Amino acid sequence: MRIAVVSDIHGNLPALEAVVAHFKQSGVDAVINLGDNLSGPLLPLETAQYLMAQDWIHISGNHDRQLLAYGTEQCTDVDELAYSQLTTRELAWLKLLPPKADFDTDVLLCHGTPASDLTYFLETVEAHGARMATRQEVDERLGETRAKLVLCGHTHKPRAMRASSGQLVVNPGSIGLPAFDDATPYFHVVQTGSPDAHYAILERIKGRWVASLITVPYDYDAMVKLAHSRRYDDWAQALATGYMS
Repeated sequence: MRIAVVSDIHGNLPALEAVVAHFKQSGVDAVINLGDNLSGPLLPLETAQYLMAQDWIHISGNHDRQLLAYGTEQCTDVDELAYSQLTTRELAWLKLLPPKADFDTDVLLCHGTPASDLTYFLETVEAHGARMATRQEVDERLGETRAKLVLCGHTHKPRAMRASSGQLVVNPGSIGLPAFDDATPYFHVVQTGSPDAHYAILERIKGRWVASLITVPYDYDAMVKLAHSRRYDDWAQALATGYMS
């Protein structure tokens, strides 16, 4: 069993296409998409149409949920921007995406944690910033989950960690946005230091899951210019460098 896992595309269609071209070269049995598909100043409509044409397993992320709450406080500026470009067809597709799902008999898919699409799984935010989660924190966030492999997104940070039970938790990183900052619960920055797109390959070999975290270069200039044209200079900085200014 060989699975490609993508997450946090955020409307960056060129990055997504580069990743798809990469994993098609080696071949996979299935593709899993962990959500946060469209929100941002890039190409939400075109990205939605591309994803809708794929025979993949999709779940929703917090921004997919927030986008659908258009007109409420939950819907942020990047969610509103994406919403304004979508038609009823794409919105109907988003509404069908589940918040989490099971894959095979021992794999759980979630965006944040099994309990919340807003909680970081493998990172913890403190007053001084974000750090890698401790094993105890990973155990607590697993809760009653017994899946041998748990796939999550949300933090945009590629990482694989094992709980004390031996369960493997993997975040493939973000395809579409390699750095961001956030004010909740404290101001913090997440940076990968690379403009590349990130995804993961998971292979089950002799009953055990092996994770490969992969970076794929792509031509990001058009997305940087698009972010600038829509006055999202922070996105342009992240897309061009993998750092926040």
